[in-house]
Amino acid sequence: MFGPLQFTPDEALREVAALGEKIARGAKTLREVDDVTYGATPREAVWREGKVVLYRFKGEHAPTAKVPLLVVYALVNRPYMVDLQHDRSIVRGLLDKGEDVYLIDWGYPDPSDRFTSLDDYINGTIRRCVEVVARRHGLAAINLLGICQGGAFSLCYTALHPHTVRNLVTMVTPVDFHTPDNMLSHWTQDLDVDLLVDTLGNVPGDLMNWCYLTLKPFRLNFQKYVGLVDILDSKEEVENFLRMEKWIFDSPDQAGEAFRQFIKDFYQGNKLVRGGLEIGGRAVDLKAIRQPVLNIFAEQDHLVPPAASRALAGVVGSKDYTEIAFKGGHIGIYVSGRSQREVPPAIHDWLRQR
Repeated sequence: MFGPLQFTPDEALREVAALGEKIARGAKTLREVDDVTYGATPREAVWREGKVVLYRFKGEHAPTAKVPLLVVYALVNRPYMVDLQHDRSIVRGLLDKGEDVYLIDWGYPDPSDRFTSLDDYINGTIRRCVEVVARRHGLAAINLLGICQGGAFSLCYTALHPHTVRNLVTMVTPVDFHTPDNMLSHWTQDLDVDLLVDTLGNVPGDLMNWCYLTLKPFRLNFQKYVGLVDILDSKEEVENFLRMEKWIFDSPDQAGEAFRQFIKDFYQGNKLVRGGLEIGGRAVDLKAIRQPVLNIFAEQDHLVPPAASRALAGVVGSKDYTEIAFKGGHIGIYVSGRSQREVPPAIHDWLRQR
């Protein structure tokens, strides 16, 4: 049996009336909302190859860091999440601290990229970008910041080319792909990735996005839109909401061959921790990473569970290993107010000490 209602009819009527007023104000707000843009920080393209662009960001002041920092983002989303808007920008926070920040924009794969492999991305594109940045600064080695899948790529790159990396920072990076709470991993164990790639060629970004949304179907498909009603009368908050939605649904297709290898070797084979991973015919051994390593993970991450990231401590060869736990989720670590206060200073202070 149901208990008594916890509100009176008059209270219910007042709440309905207030909702009607908010929706009426929201209708006016929606007519005033501008087309949202992203990428708040000025930048210049310093190198291009095919669809890939290497950017250098320009802060309000000249950088004081002697060693530049190259950001390696994931393939599955657009990298402007690290510079979403003026007050939600990890990049801006790093620049304000004096870091000299570069970023790889992978672009949008098309059918001509069907056979692009992990070797092409890691030993090809990342290596050439590192060389460009190092050459511009007259250095033999630079700092890397690998994020999510880009963090896994950065681990592989550093293990294969250790002499070109001075310090390595990984953020929400999966290392152990077989932790019990890794739902994405559970889904992929019985996936016939050969059939999928041989049938589709490149894997559509919309298909990937649908998989991520179904990890939290109620929260990501319904609840957040119901919650939108609460901010409908704020133009700024509506534009922030739409900017985030634009990023979520701006998902590039995945190059077929690279996707095949990533699923087989990382998700299904868990070779980063078990061993046996080869990129371009060369064995990847994380024990070869002896540089200082800073590993940042999110405590409420539903895509990369904390245990999946913390496994790095047991497999990396560095004796200078540091972990930082961020109180938030996979997206909050980029854009929340807490992240703006905590993440860039933590990265900068750690790099400055080295």
